[in-house]
Amino acid sequence: MDYNKQEDPASLKNLQPIVLLKPKLDKGKSVLKALQSRKTIREINNKKLPLQVLSNLLWAACGVNRKKGPFGIYGRTAATASNSQEIDLYVALQEGIYFYDAFHHRLIPIVAGDLRALAIGHGQKNFGDKAPIRIIYIADVNKLSNTSGYQEPGLHDPEIQKSYYYVDTGLIAGNVYLFAASHGLASWFHNCDKPALTAKLKLHSDQKVLFGQSVGYPVKK
Repeated sequence: MDYNKQEDPASLKNLQPIVLLKPKLDKGKSVLKALQSRKTIREINNKKLPLQVLSNLLWAACGVNRKKGPFGIYGRTAATASNSQEIDLYVALQEGIYFYDAFHHRLIPIVAGDLRALAIGHGQKNFGDKAPIRIIYIADVNKLSNTSGYQEPGLHDPEIQKSYYYVDTGLIAGNVYLFAASHGLASWFHNCDKPALTAKLKLHSDQKVLFGQSVGYPVKK
């Protein structure tokens, strides 16, 4: 898909791709310490994350961690069925919504404007409404059906596909939770406005909006 054709180019003229920094692997708590600290924090302030922290966060979520993974396809920090990598991350920032291009470790602008409110479900607006980052999880079922990995029959069964993309989303969200706990950030996995996001992002029929996850600094009490 040509992500830059999702939106009228005129509305994106002031929104440039964000080249993320190489992840720094020597920061944060140990895995066990992060597990001890892991929790959902819904009260998030509006302080922006430094570019390095944002870069590390997205890499931890589902970045490329090896050139050759299962079936000769590059590997990611989160597992997916037959290494289909069917879960795409869209990132809602104040400036707009971006697509996370994991292979090139960059954010590609899709829609201009502050649309973070769409990345949270109805009735949840009072929580995390100032979070600087909202990750939107979108499954591309076509990637499951046409993966370069092992073509098991279940990859073409809608019910089995659903079980796979829900589990795979959870694996990525778990990485985000652990990264947040390791770096003193708040994280909250939640529902989102699926119809509005589907329309705004002009998704095709094989793309399904699943969940959102807010990340930022916790509100000090």
